Amino acid sequence: MSESITRTRLVRMLTQAVRILVMVATTFLGLLLITFLIGRVVPIDPVLAVVGDKASPQVYEKARIAMGLDLPLWKQFLIYIGNVLTGDFGTSVLTANPVIDDLSRVFPATFELAITATIIGIMVGIPLGISSAVKQGSFLDHVTRVIGLFGYSLPIFWLGLMALMFFYARLDLLPGPGRVDVFYEGIVTPVTGFLTLDSIVAGEWEIFRNAVYHLILPASLLGYYSMAYLSRMTRSFMIEQLGQEYILTARVKGVKEWKVIWGHALGNCAIPLITVIALSFGNLLEGSVLTETVFAWPGLGLYLTNSLLNADMNAVLGSTIVVLLWVPYSWGLICSPTFYIK
Repeated sequence: MSESITRTRLVRMLTQAVRILVMVATTFLGLLLITFLIGRVVPIDPVLAVVGDKASPQVYEKARIAMGLDLPLWKQFLIYIGNVLTGDFGTSVLTANPVIDDLSRVFPATFELAITATIIGIMVGIPLGISSAVKQGSFLDHVTRVIGLFGYSLPIFWLGLMALMFFYARLDLLPGPGRVDVFYEGIVTPVTGFLTLDSIVAGEWEIFRNAVYHLILPASLLGYYSMAYLSRMTRSFMIEQLGQEYILTARVKGVKEWKVIWGHALGNCAIPLITVIALSFGNLLEGSVLTETVFAWPGLGLYLTNSLLNADMNAVLGSTIVVLLWVPYSWGLICSPTFYIK
């Protein structure tokens, strides 16, 4: 009997894994098609971005053929898929480097910012959501919901500008744009790509402190966005669990209230919370485009913005694919054990 149950669970897990793989493959193919079409319909000529607007018609035509733009659209798409699957996003016009090399250089800065913001969101948002659910209808509950509403409603680029004006320009409490002060740039050799960790490895504690100070404002803003989302979802999950019969049973048996809340109710919220945190992290990578532009943070968002302003379509499409890969709901589902536990 136990072997039959184990076999049935294994078949379910394998079936679910195949479904996930098909979902991811379909999503990825759709993203490739969208980014390819975007690169063809935007009013930017990639040939002119390479040869310049003063090039002769002969030079223009040779460059167009070399870039494969003379081929039928379906052939261009197949070539595009093959190149992307091999990690070839082309060469950046702006930096003259392979786009994949540029992405590997700038992505750690975005990743560091998103991880820090996620940690802030988890440490603040989840306790707030729990407290709001436990004291539903109280003043704390109303304040938490209003804070979350502002986090959803206010544009993050506006918050960034206000934060810079207030904490940097007016009060001079925190440093301005950039990942580190100009005279510290280039001193620490990149190892992990995380400037805070690399400065520790190099023993440059002054650069470490400076990098942390520069990280506070952008990470706090993204963390506020994450906190608003996590607190709202945690509150919803906890209210649902606190209304279950097993909670009433535990209280009747005399289990301490803190154990009922943090052990029983929160324990049953853990699986959906993992999914929510994964989705929040993906949204932070997407939202960092505006934040990095405001704070001149040398990550993927700023690289994408500069590439778009300079008509560097290879870099734009490569960056777009990297960003979109974190956004689809399937990635949040993959990170959730609910797909494997039935």
